[in-house]
Amino acid sequence: MNARRMFRLYGIEVRSEFLRLLRTPIYAFSTLGLPLMFYAFFGLALNREAAGGLPPMARYLLASYGAFGVMAASLFGFGVRLAIDRGLGWLEVKRASPMPPPAYFTAKTVVCLCFSAILVALMFTMGVVFGGVRIAASQLLLLGASLVLGALPFCALGLAIGYFATADSSPAVVNMLYLPMSFCSGLWIPLPFLPHALQQAAPALPPYHLAQIALAVLKAPSQGAIGTHIEALIGFTLMFTALAWVGHQREQAKMY
Repeated sequence: MNARRMFRLYGIEVRSEFLRLLRTPIYAFSTLGLPLMFYAFFGLALNREAAGGLPPMARYLLASYGAFGVMAASLFGFGVRLAIDRGLGWLEVKRASPMPPPAYFTAKTVVCLCFSAILVALMFTMGVVFGGVRIAASQLLLLGASLVLGALPFCALGLAIGYFATADSSPAVVNMLYLPMSFCSGLWIPLPFLPHALQQAAPALPPYHLAQIALAVLKAPSQGAIGTHIEALIGFTLMFTALAWVGHQREQAKMY
């Protein structure tokens, strides 16, 4: 198969996956509606100078709730959908088709990043239009790119969840990981206001590192160097991918 036909095939798979999720109301609400609703309540409605030298809430929460949103898009879009596809036997159908095996996972990753980009764009628009947030266009683009690319470790985590959880249990598993990690990483409440024990444990969680990168881009108070946080996210991505590979091999052993 030449490169042109291969590119077209991957494009069809991406388009189909995007329409599939777009036509799933519960996914659109959980990934787009919930983070935007939280940002409207806590970022816009309570838009004032924060304590502890933090910037106004509408600006500060662009970073933390942006990270919160891309986590949702990745974990629900990848983990839950993969578990459902496994339960329905859709992976066997895909394997029997002429489609290259990587196309399925590539499409899911691209679509999760697309939904992350849509969420980030909507949140930025809300902050600028309704929250009075003033950020240079270059800084806004850098923040958006950081958040969208920062979704990759959570795509890998979703891939691992999708292989180990069943179709019925995957939403609960995602929520059991997604919500506590968000809180303990300082995405809902600024990290300096959390108990000391949680502040010490936060660096062991991937959302913490994504949030710190976003805060550094916003020039808000952050912890550690950006390079250290990037290395940590790369490490989490590799670890989750290895875990997903173990799940994939286990699935192959069961099937054959």
